[in-house]
Amino acid sequence: MKQILQNLSNGETSLVEIPCPKNMQGNVLIASRNTLVSAGTERMLVDFGKANLLEKARKQPDKVKMVLDKVRTDGLFPTLDAVKSKLDQPLPLGYCNAGVVLESGVEGFESGDRVVSNGNHAEVVRVPKNLCAKIPDEVDDESAAFTVLAAIGLQGIRLINPTLGETIVVSGLGLIGLLSVQMLRANGCRVLGIDFDAHRCELARKFGAETVDLSKGEDPVAIAQGFSRGRGVDGVVVAASTQNDEVMHQAAEMCRKRGRIVLVGVVGLNLRRDDFFKKEVSFQVSASYGPGRYDSLYEEKGQDYPIGFVRWTEQRNFEAVLDMMAVGALDVKPLISHRFEIDQACKAYELLNDATALGILLEYPEKEESLLRSSVVNLQSTEPVKYTPSDPVVGFIGAGNYASRTLIPAFKEAGARLESLVTSGGISGVHHGKKAGFSTASTNLDELWSNEVINTVAIVTRHDAHADQVISALRSGNNIFVEKPLALRLDELNAINIEYNKVNEKRSEPLRLMVGFNRRFAPHVIEMKSLLESMREPKCVVITVNAGAIPGDHWTQDPEVGGGRIIGEGCHFIDLMRHLVGHPIIGHQAMMMGAAPGVEIRDDKVSINLSFADGSFGTIHYLANGGKAFPKERIEVFCGDAVLQMDNYRVLRGFNWPKFKKMKLIKQDKGQKACAQAFVESIRKGESSPIPYEEVMESSRVSIAVAESLRHGL
Repeated sequence: MKQILQNLSNGETSLVEIPCPKNMQGNVLIASRNTLVSAGTERMLVDFGKANLLEKARKQPDKVKMVLDKVRTDGLFPTLDAVKSKLDQPLPLGYCNAGVVLESGVEGFESGDRVVSNGNHAEVVRVPKNLCAKIPDEVDDESAAFTVLAAIGLQGIRLINPTLGETIVVSGLGLIGLLSVQMLRANGCRVLGIDFDAHRCELARKFGAETVDLSKGEDPVAIAQGFSRGRGVDGVVVAASTQNDEVMHQAAEMCRKRGRIVLVGVVGLNLRRDDFFKKEVSFQVSASYGPGRYDSLYEEKGQDYPIGFVRWTEQRNFEAVLDMMAVGALDVKPLISHRFEIDQACKAYELLNDATALGILLEYPEKEESLLRSSVVNLQSTEPVKYTPSDPVVGFIGAGNYASRTLIPAFKEAGARLESLVTSGGISGVHHGKKAGFSTASTNLDELWSNEVINTVAIVTRHDAHADQVISALRSGNNIFVEKPLALRLDELNAINIEYNKVNEKRSEPLRLMVGFNRRFAPHVIEMKSLLESMREPKCVVITVNAGAIPGDHWTQDPEVGGGRIIGEGCHFIDLMRHLVGHPIIGHQAMMMGAAPGVEIRDDKVSINLSFADGSFGTIHYLANGGKAFPKERIEVFCGDAVLQMDNYRVLRGFNWPKFKKMKLIKQDKGQKACAQAFVESIRKGESSPIPYEEVMESSRVSIAVAESLRHGL
């Protein structure tokens, strides 16, 4: 299927062939019929992409501070690599979609239903149920494609809270502004529209508004004063797109005492205090298309807000817009200026800076469902590569930030043959698959399990998927590299262990099952392990992790999806301590920061104590409340009247350590490349896994047990 993608690094817009996304529970799979180009938002993205790095920095000053902080902690080159990688991610364009349901994973939607959604410009889209609404029979697909954009205007109107007969100004008569004019008129308001474009002013007048044509030098404040019969207008919906601060100044000047201003567009916000102070004018920014926006529980998990407490959500705003279209209160036909078939989409984007362009519609001719739902895309034009039996032939599951930036390049550099890259949406699979040299990109895991060429699977997905995918990979006879964690629960870990032993009973060469505990392979850790080999007495290890805060609504913090930060990341340090001591863990205790006003209490501010069979013990301080100027990771080992101290995988110091003083690297090395290299080499040479299976299970089991003890306050 075809989809429009934007390259943020150079501004290039392209139509790309990608595999059809796989539907998931709670989602609806939709075949697009029409999508609407949101000229304001999409022009802004294209212009941002075309800007050079300095201009990009000026447009996002908050990101500049984050970059500078990363330079201080991680160094210049890793930071530059991270910035380039972020800009390299393909961005799907569009959020105004009308189509037909192909497959439903929720109640209330069935195959064949006509629906609107915030799906992208693609032949097939997967959308959560709360971001979809059924299209009434009276509304055609072209009109329905305007629904999401109209809902943005409607939410701004709801915040303005207009009453019958009030005078409302709409500043900016683009698509949202013109849709807002009609909805305000339907609400019984007198409306004054303001714009520089004479044609748009003419459209607003046809919709029942009076207008101010700024291109003719008309004074908006003076006209608004007359329009309001000398009283000042009741409210202003700012739907303009400009960096000029004058728009907000004029809006405040137009308002009566205690008037209301709601910002729907994007304008300069260097507000003047006197504008608001003297009249007690209120100002509010509207968050897209209604309550639920940016709430993962509502949008991703489908948890609706009770209608008795939240009358208008995103989905209910969609329905309200469609109802207005159905009865003729909202007419979008005059707003359509251009139509293009999806194959000509790039021409549509050439019109974004054309003043005559308004509603640009993309049309999707009907195709056979089998063609639309193809789940595999060939990425190489050459003949398939022939592999030798000893070749590590890898199928990757997941192409997120860590997989694309770190693991895939590491496996490729190690000499692995990259065969198939499987992702749920398909976009990242095609993008990173082409760059890395994979043969195919897919959205179908079953095809990976049945691919007889593949003998190794790398699992780099969300944590809740790991256990099932590991078991499926074992059953398909593959070696497995799974990015931590191995599982989220002890019952999952036990199921993996049963399957691992069952499969390997029948094999002369056991399958390798390794978790990406890469810190074992860091140069400084290798040196520490070597120095500790001569020390026979018990050791005390202190690992301090300045982890940094992650928002509470991030998926890694969700116990059911990410498992929390101890299972999701703290397992690295439990395994690292196990590796440095070199003896089994026989006991563990953990303490979490206590409740305090204004402090979020989670398992990211904890202290973990481990005891070992040889008498060694250690403490892991995993803290999300530290400062960024401090090293992210510090390891200290006390043993034999001497100390080893390692900071951030760049400097290792020995204090009173025999024949060792210091080891320093130019840049940080956490061992990711060496970890992948060791795993790939073990397959090529027919050797056992670089990390013994028993230690993988031990570190995983202790990590889960520690997290559960913290969760239950034990």
